[in-house]
Amino acid sequence: MNNLLIAPVVIPLLTGMVLIIVHTNIHLQRVLSLIALLATAVVSVLLMNQIRLDGIQTLQLGGWEAPYGISFVGDMFSALLLLVTSIVAVCCLIYAFPTIGRKQQKLYFYPLFLFLITGVNGSFLTGDLFNLYVFFELFLVASYVLITFGGEKRQLRESLKYIFTNIISSSFFLMGVAYLYSITGTLNLAHLSLRIAEVGQDGMITTVAFLFLIVFALKAGLLLFFWLPGSYSAPPTAIAALFAALLTKVGIYAIFRMFTLIFYHEPQITHLFIGILAAVTMILGGIGAIGFWDLKKILTYNVIISVGFIIAGLVSSTTAGISGSIYYLLHDMIIKALVFLIGGTVVHLTGTSNLREISGLIRRHPQLGWMFFIAALSMVGIPPLSGFLGKVFITQGTFEAGYFWLGGIGLVASLFILFSMIKLFMNAFWGEMLLSEEEEVGTTKGLLVPILLLTVVSLALGIGAEGIAGYVTQAAEELLNPSLYIQAVFD
Repeated sequence: MNNLLIAPVVIPLLTGMVLIIVHTNIHLQRVLSLIALLATAVVSVLLMNQIRLDGIQTLQLGGWEAPYGISFVGDMFSALLLLVTSIVAVCCLIYAFPTIGRKQQKLYFYPLFLFLITGVNGSFLTGDLFNLYVFFELFLVASYVLITFGGEKRQLRESLKYIFTNIISSSFFLMGVAYLYSITGTLNLAHLSLRIAEVGQDGMITTVAFLFLIVFALKAGLLLFFWLPGSYSAPPTAIAALFAALLTKVGIYAIFRMFTLIFYHEPQITHLFIGILAAVTMILGGIGAIGFWDLKKILTYNVIISVGFIIAGLVSSTTAGISGSIYYLLHDMIIKALVFLIGGTVVHLTGTSNLREISGLIRRHPQLGWMFFIAALSMVGIPPLSGFLGKVFITQGTFEAGYFWLGGIGLVASLFILFSMIKLFMNAFWGEMLLSEEEEVGTTKGLLVPILLLTVVSLALGIGAEGIAGYVTQAAEELLNPSLYIQAVFD
């Protein structure tokens, strides 16, 4: 029993509740929000070290033994995601200080921000399927409000699409929970794994698996991403960066958890289908990334490409493939927050996201330009930057599993990323300066610090990959060996 497991949920939740009371005091809200997120990051590091030394940690709330009580389970995969979530949240929060209007900050921006983080952290830690649904709904309800901050007509239109899509997927989620409970009589993830292993994954259970796949594919943007480009380009920059870095990743996490712990018995059916979805996602995302001239659309379609690439490692079901997916998932959370913050800063400076109307920004803002260049190279997978190891191991894993077509499509998708990032860099930052200093509609004052922090973390993740290699390997081994998770819950 490890009571520390509940801290990443309780700290932002209680802080958010306090901030509701003092919502008119902006300075106090900023300080308390930052302290809460930093405390969550410290707890995440402590959990990582405990899991490294003592294995998977569990907590049975109220003293009820599994599978009857509410279980919290922290394996290395969860702990790594908790830490990176805290880092991204801190940087997006700092960026929000000067960019979110005072009116919006008084309208419960900081409580909603923390409630969203509560839902994300809870999703990573819960060991119960129904509570996974509850935490999903918690961060989704917070995101429903955050996506409308600014009150622009386009935001309201895109928010309706986003909300309706997630309401439909949540309905399917509840249906899947009901079907699975009626078949197995339990909702504890470890107990579900045991029950399905006992009775076998027959046609009915495989059908339920596909129902959950539809739900989490909608959340993650795996093929069913029609809602994503507009929804992620509509809100203010700090919120868009948070969405791009975290929300699709919770869907990816859920797919990993369900199809390595519960629905892993018929990989020739389920995993092959997931692989096809991943391949089509990478192709369509790549076409979108190279086809648009809108900065925000290019970045959002690159989010879609990365979803397909991460899922490809899961399909391989090999140590190399899963390790690559974890490396790339951690990298992608950091790098997507970084490029969205840089992209938003470009729009803030120029007043437009049309690349044809932007040029030469690196002349007046060299720090911004070169940090974007580093991020772009990392997204492509140039060694020794953070995207390199993930791509190498994912490709190796797909080849080892015999999915040569999937690994090949992943390499082609990297070319799409390369082309789109070069187009963005050459048009926005290179060339002659179109705007005079007086014509710029914004300033970088107060915006470069969080961007620099994310750049440093990204570089550390790549250059210092050896430092986290042991943690990633342990996370991959735990995912590939469900008995470790089950044993931790019931012992």
